[in-house]
Amino acid sequence: MTEAAIFLVVTVDSGAEDVVAETLPDFTGLVRSVASRSVEAHLTCVVGIGSALWDRLFSGPRPDGLHPFIPLAGDIHTAPSTPGDMLFHIRGGRMDVCFEMATQLMSAFGDGVRVVDEVHGFRYFDMRDIIGFVDGTENPDGPAATVAVSITDEPDFVGGSYVIVQKYLHDMDAWNALSTEEQENAIGRSKWDNIEQDDDTKPTNSHTALTVIEDENGVQQQIMRDNMPFGRVGSDEFGTYFIGYAAHPSVTEEMLTNMFIGKPPGNHDRILDFSTAVTGGLFFVPSVEFLDDPPLLDDESATDQTTAEPDESHRDADPSAAVTPSTPSDPGDGSLGIGALKPR
Repeated sequence: MTEAAIFLVVTVDSGAEDVVAETLPDFTGLVRSVASRSVEAHLTCVVGIGSALWDRLFSGPRPDGLHPFIPLAGDIHTAPSTPGDMLFHIRGGRMDVCFEMATQLMSAFGDGVRVVDEVHGFRYFDMRDIIGFVDGTENPDGPAATVAVSITDEPDFVGGSYVIVQKYLHDMDAWNALSTEEQENAIGRSKWDNIEQDDDTKPTNSHTALTVIEDENGVQQQIMRDNMPFGRVGSDEFGTYFIGYAAHPSVTEEMLTNMFIGKPPGNHDRILDFSTAVTGGLFFVPSVEFLDDPPLLDDESATDQTTAEPDESHRDADPSAAVTPSTPSDPGDGSLGIGALKPR
């Protein structure tokens, strides 16, 4: 986990597609320019493209796993789908460098790109969440991380990734009213030393019990989380920004289904009784090579796409209709290596 991160989710106005298309090929150079001003901060930035924007920008094949975020509605808790055409995941060793990257990005993309969600995250003690538990323990490392996040079975998008983001707000008063043992049972780990409970002890509705995904052969399917805590004392807003990269979104979607719908249905994640999801988005993360030379629409096609009604399905998705996604059959420097730019 880096010391600081900024998450920007933006929408693109109808008619602003040309500016976005012209700016995307300059994205990698812009990140390198800002990063070079403070090399020790190890600034990186990832850009993700949403489903509705994809067809307004690009010609040719479409990523197989790219679709609007699927809203989920369990008996008690819901995971909403919220607007978002692009995601910028900015991370580094200092917040000032991350902030400079964010301001330069928004300046480059212009007034037709509007921020609909902005979260400034920070490292909290020894990689703990605001609720006091270590986050990201199950993340893969080294070559396993590259395998977990990198697309290999889509010829046109090899080296890319998929990312799902959600902003969670915590009810800290209710959480802190629990005993340490009750908190540990909700997470499935000890609080102080971060040891996972054994299967005989761990409740079936604990967070760790519901978010371990295995294939038909019993092999664990992994994703790469880069969650960050955030908070504003004056507004009493405390939360976790969940961000999960994967080679296919179905792995993360199955985790979320287990959490919100339950496994079995009705056995929802105990942490949701204290943590509410207020946003939800799914994005395709292109490789650096794709960004440097994207297959943009020609002028005639772009005109047709601009005048047509954009895909609004993700904006009006009904969270009351529970949808269960189908089950899917490292550079070594701390970056993900997929659309993740660092100084060269």
